[in-house]
Amino acid sequence: MDNQYQFMVDFTMPEVLTEEFMNMIPYQRAVINRLFGEGKLTNYALSLENSKLWAVFNARSEMEVMDMIADLPLTPFLDVEISMLTFYNTTQAEMPDFSLN
Repeated sequence: MDNQYQFMVDFTMPEVLTEEFMNMIPYQRAVINRLFGEGKLTNYALSLENSKLWAVFNARSEMEVMDMIADLPLTPFLDVEISMLTFYNTTQAEMPDFSLN
């Protein structure tokens, strides 16, 4: 059985965002966009005010999540906490129907 679960990853950013950290942001975005495209990431949110990043991953295990976040360029700068979600509800933005008329 190939069960997928959702995991919330709570990243705490450093108090001072160094030039090295800032230079890694485009690489981080590229990996994030790839994970979205693969369906492995469903949400990604940032609060600079609170020095936090949050992400919801789809995975079979916490180890799989750990492997994905190990690929994120900013992970070495961040403190990470992973929680398996009991449930995860969301709404999808509705797209208008496309008409060929």
